[in-house]
Amino acid sequence: MDSLRYWVETMHVDGFRFDLASVLSRGPSGDPMPSPPVLWDIESDPVLAGTKLIAEAWDAAGLYQVGTFVGDSWQEWNGRFRDDVRSFFRGEPGTVTRMADRLTGSPDIYAHKEREAEQSVNFVTCHDGFTLNDLVSYDGKHNEANGEDNRDGADDNRSWNCGVEGPTDDPIVETLRNRQVKNFLTVTLLSIGMPMILMGDEVRRTQRGNNNAYCQDNETSWFDWTLVAKHADVHRFLTLLNGRRLLREMEPEQPHVSLDQLLREAHRAWHGVKLHQPDWQESSHSLAVTAEVRNTRLLVHMILNAYREPLDFELPSIGAEDPGPWRRWIDTALDSPNDIVPWPATRPVHSSTYRAHARSVVVLYANVGGGLQAR
Repeated sequence: MDSLRYWVETMHVDGFRFDLASVLSRGPSGDPMPSPPVLWDIESDPVLAGTKLIAEAWDAAGLYQVGTFVGDSWQEWNGRFRDDVRSFFRGEPGTVTRMADRLTGSPDIYAHKEREAEQSVNFVTCHDGFTLNDLVSYDGKHNEANGEDNRDGADDNRSWNCGVEGPTDDPIVETLRNRQVKNFLTVTLLSIGMPMILMGDEVRRTQRGNNNAYCQDNETSWFDWTLVAKHADVHRFLTLLNGRRLLREMEPEQPHVSLDQLLREAHRAWHGVKLHQPDWQESSHSLAVTAEVRNTRLLVHMILNAYREPLDFELPSIGAEDPGPWRRWIDTALDSPNDIVPWPATRPVHSSTYRAHARSVVVLYANVGGGLQAR
């Protein structure tokens, strides 16, 4: 407590992330306590009021408290978000239902009265484990340089190398990896909760497959500034995605609506390739959702296709009396600069269906007057 107060009062630190924070809830015997005194001391201390408190809500002995971490002011690293989003985009069976939960604030974890979706810190990569580039470039860890015969570091990475282990000059593999990176970034930024991006993922920083690089004070863990130019399209993609996380609608008199608010407060309709027919089966790898914010004229339609083939998705009818068709904002299968466009530059979709390419994410929007209609 003395250290925390010093860091806030003297060093002007704004908040803290506690590594393996669940250990703080254990008592002298090592058993979890229902009301851990140190956690309540942190939360009730007037000096720490207003600081950000973020818990890695598990510990090294297996205590996992995501969704149940003790305290009212704590946000939690949502490890379930990381695992389920990774699993979905590498095409594992039985992941569509979990993907829907992660998009909408993990209600299976945070819907009970003591928790809110804002307490979920959504992330796919962090300082531990693979970088985002390595997540789509390696099937297994490569920690030989750490001197422990590759025994250290996590074995459960849920990664997929897109067909080649490690760096490659194959343009087909590189295109797929770029698309997967953009898929992960899109879902992380647009899901309900607090998004967290690992430094360097915006330019595909690599640790050459090392998922435990704490001991590598060298080029393995340093930032390679040449990547900013090499992967300028990914940097541009995330820049525009961040810039439009707060959406300003086309007409200035309309209210400002964030993407987070769209999924949180909107009426949602789930779909598969057919409207209002989501496929929740084990074998399904695709999902679509339409969000309509009540008392506004804004609709957003998101398509997630983690299948190995393109799929044609039916689009909701907006209605003939409405001012315009669906417009494409994001399609991660398209080359830059068409993968994401500035909001005023979006192009209309003059079709009742949209072809989502294999392993891609699409986001469309529409300004409407009369709401959605079923075809």
